[in-house]
Amino acid sequence: MTSPRERAQHFVDQLSPLGPVSVRRFFGGWALTLHGVQFAFVMDTLYLCADDRTRPGLVRLGSVPFEYEKKTGTVKLQRYLSAPDSALDDDDALCALARDALKVAAEKPKKQKR
Repeated sequence: MTSPRERAQHFVDQLSPLGPVSVRRFFGGWALTLHGVQFAFVMDTLYLCADDRTRPGLVRLGSVPFEYEKKTGTVKLQRYLSAPDSALDDDDALCALARDALKVAAEKPKKQKR
């Protein structure tokens, strides 16, 4: 079994065609960044940044939102979805999804109305 850091490095190696992806600590896992933009993170799996345009395609491929527990219940973050299993062993497919995630992450999120 590999450590979480080794798993993150494995994803960095897969994503090398994108450019110099770097890894840094991120809460209980590892953030993946390219040119200063965090587009993914690794906890128990790889999670990619998503928005209303990219989320439906990821969900069709079996992706699920990142979630964690709080005292008040489960919190699901729709901004980050798991990388589909089908892409984890296909470097080209994973790079395509990561490019989309990078575009999403680089855009400024729309401010919510109060």
